[in-house]
Amino acid sequence: MRAALWLLALFGVAVAIALFAGNNQGTVTLFWPPHRLDLSLNLVVLGLLAVFVFLHAALRALAALFDLPRQALRWRAQQKERAMHASLVDAIAQLLSGRFIRARKSAEAALVQEASLRASGEAPAHAGRLRALAHLLAAESGQALQDRTARDQHLKLALEHANGGVPDLHEGTLLRAARWALDDREPDAAIGWLRGLSQGAARRMLTLRLKLKAARLARHTGEALDTARLLAKHRAFSPSAAQSIVRGLATELLNGAHDVTQLQRAWASLEPAERQMPELAIHAAQRLAALGGDAAQVREWLLPVWERQASLSDSLKVKLVRALEGGLDSLDAPWLARIEAAHRANPRDASLQYLAGMACLKRQLWGKAQQLLMQAALGLQDVRLHRSAWRALAELAEERGDGVTAGQAWKRAASE
Repeated sequence: MRAALWLLALFGVAVAIALFAGNNQGTVTLFWPPHRLDLSLNLVVLGLLAVFVFLHAALRALAALFDLPRQALRWRAQQKERAMHASLVDAIAQLLSGRFIRARKSAEAALVQEASLRASGEAPAHAGRLRALAHLLAAESGQALQDRTARDQHLKLALEHANGGVPDLHEGTLLRAARWALDDREPDAAIGWLRGLSQGAARRMLTLRLKLKAARLARHTGEALDTARLLAKHRAFSPSAAQSIVRGLATELLNGAHDVTQLQRAWASLEPAERQMPELAIHAAQRLAALGGDAAQVREWLLPVWERQASLSDSLKVKLVRALEGGLDSLDAPWLARIEAAHRANPRDASLQYLAGMACLKRQLWGKAQQLLMQAALGLQDVRLHRSAWRALAELAEERGDGVTAGQAWKRAASE
């Protein structure tokens, strides 16, 4: 539609010019004494138009002629800039392909070309970013070549050039420096680099992953646990992997406690969901018992796990029984009722039979203890509990004066 309108307008202009030129009877008279020159008005108009076009073309030609030196300088600058970008791209390609020496040479060539452009005053607007990126590529190559001197020099220059108004590149340089420190097994240096990041960059997934690795290498278990929680919250790992990592770090935190007070402080620092993990709660209770903690507190920590003992695996149930066994001397009535209720609910569970039998033994209920322990000894798969059951049966037989039965029980205990 627009083309049709332009065509109609062009035809209209052509008709108007034809009508004006065809019916125009005007003349232009030029006097140059003693001469007189009569010209058609149409011819004068065409002549003026031709003179205007000629002058315009001449002025453009003169301008282009005088602009040739500047165009030559600009062309040379473009060639240098293209060569600089080509060297930078080549450095990236060589670095990705594992040719680190060539990558460093290409990055240094890009730096030389950029310096030449800067000296001539023709550096591009993003020259600072290019400089920083080239130094970073050279530092990366130095890290791969184990040339720490060259790496540190280029890293320092990259930080200097990226620090002026290029926050993304500056943060990326700090992250690479932290990664190199971790590769060199220097976690404290990596943590130092990460502390230079802005608050927003410090919460990024990559930063948190690096922080977790650095904290674990530096044995900063509390900081590593907090970081793992953040990563799990942001779904950086699968649910099972996140639970495994958090459980491992929490276990390490509990193992770092050397007295009851430190262990209680470490246990209180865990989140409620973590304190309900069966593996973690059982380990904490065993650790508390090993440090001479109160048996009532041991059972308190194990109560959430005991309430879910029916859903535990056999190995975890055995660990739970071992953790409770050490405090049977001070077992209170509520816990005795819990053990009896669990045994009545699942009378064929050998581990529950063993625990109930040992509880009866501590309460001096000899007959019931012998019955339960005999049933447990025939069904227990755990070697330690099996040996303990036969040892308890041997002691009961000795109490009754039954030497033959006691000898057989001791023999069974020793054979495990």
